[in-house]
Amino acid sequence: MSSEWLNYHHLHYFWVVAREGSIVRACEVLHLSQPTISTQLQQLERSLGGELFERKGRGLQLTDLGRTIKRYADEIFTLGNELTEVARGRPAGPHRLSVGISDVVAKLMVYRLLLPALKLPEPVKLVCREGHLEDLLKGLVAFELDVILSDAPLSAGSPIKAFSHLLGECGVSIFGTAKLRQAYKKGFPQSLNGAPLLLPGSQTLTRRALDQWLDEQQIHPLVTGEFQDTALMKVFGQEGIGLFPGPSAIEAEVCRQYSVKVVGRIDQVRERYYAISVERRLKNSAVLEISHAAKSHVFHIEK
Repeated sequence: MSSEWLNYHHLHYFWVVAREGSIVRACEVLHLSQPTISTQLQQLERSLGGELFERKGRGLQLTDLGRTIKRYADEIFTLGNELTEVARGRPAGPHRLSVGISDVVAKLMVYRLLLPALKLPEPVKLVCREGHLEDLLKGLVAFELDVILSDAPLSAGSPIKAFSHLLGECGVSIFGTAKLRQAYKKGFPQSLNGAPLLLPGSQTLTRRALDQWLDEQQIHPLVTGEFQDTALMKVFGQEGIGLFPGPSAIEAEVCRQYSVKVVGRIDQVRERYYAISVERRLKNSAVLEISHAAKSHVFHIEK
């Protein structure tokens, strides 16, 4: 990168273009001509040593460098706005916490894990982004995310330089409506033989662990549905279509939200949850609070 001072006017124009999605809309916001903004974007690209946008149909799409620069610009101009507010005697806005969430993690578990960050003395603005772990990792190393919540650690062969921090683990509970509980609670887990069972997709660690455990116990349920979205699986379970698994650590929340009951528990099948960050040791105060609360209240890990 050039040793010259960064031109923050140029950076602001870039930020508005990235936010609006086109130079034309940015011109309307900034009340500047298109040639003016185009020229200053080119100057910013020269100073940063790379292209920030690429054409996508009639619009613009950020390059990898552009996404990284936008992440920093978001922070710079958010802090600038806060500085102005504080200087005028107004309270500063909330701290932004950007969290990537692996799409296989139960939504109620995500809520339990993230809630402590929202109870910190300093206000936090939570920004959640859900997706496949591989895609979220790209956002993490591009500084678009502060942390990722996942049911699996970063694989040993991953080219991404990041670190997995175990938040905790728990067994799996089997839930069902009151009618299904009455039918299958007695004699659990052998009572699952032939029982209607809803399961997460085969790509999840929980599904693979459950399949292995069922095989070992020689239990053969009637699988009546497979779901990539476990929240959808619970909705079907709520309607009595079948029994379904969920993390034992959030039994009370699952029972309350979906009006179901615990049929039985399978402690041999374990679900683990991780915070993945670019830091070897967690430093972000909100993420530290998430980690502490998970170990002391959600999973009750003894020190």
